[in-house]
Amino acid sequence: MKKVFKMTAAAFLAAATVFAGVGSLSVSAADLTLIIASNATDLTNPYSYGLDKFKEVAEEVSGGAIEVVVHKGTLGENESELVEKLTMGAADMVVSSPGFMTAIGVPEIDIFSLEYLFNSFDHWEACLDGDFGEAMREIVLDKTYNQFRIMGYWSSSVRDVYAKQAVTSPEDLKGLSIRTQSSSVQQDFFKGCGAIPTTVAWGELYQALQQGVVDGAENDYTNLTLKEHHKTPNGKYISETHHDYTTRLFLMDGNRYDALTDEQKDWINQACEAATAEEREITYKMFEESKEKAIEDGAVITENADIDIDAFKEIALPIQDDFAEKNNMTEQLAMIRDAA
Repeated sequence: MKKVFKMTAAAFLAAATVFAGVGSLSVSAADLTLIIASNATDLTNPYSYGLDKFKEVAEEVSGGAIEVVVHKGTLGENESELVEKLTMGAADMVVSSPGFMTAIGVPEIDIFSLEYLFNSFDHWEACLDGDFGEAMREIVLDKTYNQFRIMGYWSSSVRDVYAKQAVTSPEDLKGLSIRTQSSSVQQDFFKGCGAIPTTVAWGELYQALQQGVVDGAENDYTNLTLKEHHKTPNGKYISETHHDYTTRLFLMDGNRYDALTDEQKDWINQACEAATAEEREITYKMFEESKEKAIEDGAVITENADIDIDAFKEIALPIQDDFAEKNNMTEQLAMIRDAA
């Protein structure tokens, strides 16, 4: 796998050399232009607020020595496109879910896909801003040969099940086809609940819920309400399983970062810290607002307190243990559990 990654990284670097004449990053102390991007086209998306805050702070603290060009879905609406542009030098910083790294030799990153890994937003923050988050930064840098540097841990809120009926325990999921993410550990969890994990493109999910192609899905309040999934017959019942406090990565090429001056790094670090705080604040705010919208639109909510979370964790915890053992991540899993 390391040999494969080295070949892939070499190809990326060769391509970056070709693009060097038109690259987005200049290492001039007086003139540094950064192109930053997310796949979210909605200007009210938390990612958009985070990117805008990065631009504001970077340009302010650098006294104009840094110019930031922000792209909100205009460099690509698929995260895979953005990651490719990052490796090719056509973007300097991008927001992405971690999962793509499993395909390039970083299986450890799938720890973020484990269900019931975090118990709350506070627990998630304590872990990502603490020893666990630092450990994952080092793992990613090492396993990708400095290709990907995590500049901030962003959130896409907490995911719940929404379906044609309320779900209060794993028993309620038996036999239901549920649109899930493609991660194997997530699919193992839903299979353990007796559900049938099903793959449906995000852009086609509204129709699938409307026509009964799937019995339900799982996502956060903000995303499901923006797509009006809660207005479909098979999305009306939202059950606050809170099975996944999600992690998204604000990424930069580690080699590019290392090529900057200490002063430039300091400016960028300050901007990343401010952008991360902003993105999280908007995410938490939109969680509440989106829930209220769902209720106003007629969705039926089963509150988290009314769900048998322990029954779901009985299924999730062995999957966590198995993953940690297979991927030499028992120490990192212990960090998370100890912080709870």
